[in-house]
Amino acid sequence: MTPLADKNACELLDADHIAVKHLFVEYARLAAVSPGAAGADRAAIAMRICDELTVHAQIEEEIFYPALQRAMPDAGDLLQEARAEHQQAKEMIARIQAMDAADAAMDALVAELNRAIEHHVKEERDELFPKARTAPGLDLDALGSQLRSRQQELQAESSAPA
Repeated sequence: MTPLADKNACELLDADHIAVKHLFVEYARLAAVSPGAAGADRAAIAMRICDELTVHAQIEEEIFYPALQRAMPDAGDLLQEARAEHQQAKEMIARIQAMDAADAAMDALVAELNRAIEHHVKEERDELFPKARTAPGLDLDALGSQLRSRQQELQAESSAPA
C-alpha cells in the first residue's frame, strides 16, 4: 500500500473515498442490527462521515477543482456537476448534523447520502480522474501534497476544542 505521503492527488482523494465507504458500511451494519439499537454509536459514525466528507469536499473545491479548471478548460461541465453534487451532499450533511441521535429518519438520510456519494465517486473515478491523469501541465504529485497539507489543517481545526 502506498503511504499517504506518497499519494498523488487522485490517489489521495480516492483513499478518502474508500475510507468514507468503510464508515458507511459500518453505519449500515449497526443500523441493520435493529432500528434504534446502538443509536449513540450510529450517530457518532454519522458525524464522522459528515466530518470526513466536509473536509474532502473543501479540499476538492479549494485546490483540486480549480487546478483542473486551469489545466483542462474543457472540463467545465464535469466540474460544475461535481460542485452541484457537493452542494447536495452539504445539504444532507447539515440535516444529519442537526438530527437527534434517536431520530428514526437518520438511517434513511445517511443511506441517501451514501447513494449520492457513491454516484459522485463513480463519476470522479470514471471521468474526472482519468482526464486529470492526462492533463498537460497538471502535476498530480505536487497537487497531492497541497491537498494533504490542507486536509491536515482542516482536520486539526475540526478536532481542536471550541
